[in-house]
Amino acid sequence: MMLKAGLVGSGHLGKIHLKLLLESTNYKLVGFYDANLEEAKKVSKDYGVPYFESFDALLEEIEVLDIVTPTLYHFEYAKKALEASKHVFIEKPVTNTVEQAQILIDLAHKHNRKVQVGHVERFNPAFLAVENTIESPMFIEAHRLAEFNPRGTDVSVVLDLMIHDLDIILSVVKSPVKEIRSSGVSILSETPDVANARVEFENGCVANISTSRISMKNMRKIRFFQKDTYLSIDFLEKKAERIQIKDAAKDQDDTKLIFENSKGESKELYFESPEIVPVNAILEELNSFAFSINQNTREKVNLEDATKALSLALEIIKAF
Repeated sequence: MMLKAGLVGSGHLGKIHLKLLLESTNYKLVGFYDANLEEAKKVSKDYGVPYFESFDALLEEIEVLDIVTPTLYHFEYAKKALEASKHVFIEKPVTNTVEQAQILIDLAHKHNRKVQVGHVERFNPAFLAVENTIESPMFIEAHRLAEFNPRGTDVSVVLDLMIHDLDIILSVVKSPVKEIRSSGVSILSETPDVANARVEFENGCVANISTSRISMKNMRKIRFFQKDTYLSIDFLEKKAERIQIKDAAKDQDDTKLIFENSKGESKELYFESPEIVPVNAILEELNSFAFSINQNTREKVNLEDATKALSLALEIIKAF
């Protein structure tokens, strides 16, 4: 069933969402609202989509609201939409504070509405290719580097970039956080541009996460180390590799990498590059949300997930 959707926020990312909502067979885009009326008129003309002069007028015509505004306004729009019993998609980070996110959780439960948050890396094809093979990682290393872009510098690099990796890590490490050590430095912005965090979980897993938005090159990589397995994901290049240690086969030959462990057991290294199925991650997350609404299933990244990522991000900033 096609869902009647509306969008609020027609900036850089908002235009991408607008275009994809038009492409999707799961949504009928009713229109959009932007507080900047002149910009709204221009976007409406460029994309052939009606704009609404008031947010409340848009809300009356839709079933699903897609919020792609600066984080400062997420809570205000989401609260109004949930109070009007609309399903809501919110870009990350979900809100400015954990307290605001909890209010949204309570409203979503009260009105029995679905809410999904735009942690888009969950839909990255490289992550999807190996997600089911990540089991009890004990060490995680993440690097997310970006060239400087003034857009987004109103918040710390932790909330701008690192939060992507925090969400990924929390989705695979099923254990409470035990200890956080972090540092952050402001270089070109009023908020930290470079940050590093060491997060230790109660099950012994340790995650080391480095983020910068003043790098000379772009990089989005994460590596997982678990018993007998090493996994590497390149979110930017959409690549993944897996190295596993298994008992060596008896019919060994010179082409196989065989070694003996400390117990004298013969082991073999297996190298694998999983097949990556190309997808548009933003379109996938929007379609996934439509599926959860139509089939009444759990959202891939629900409010509780996003609140945990936000809470950890804020704790990392607090520990600077």
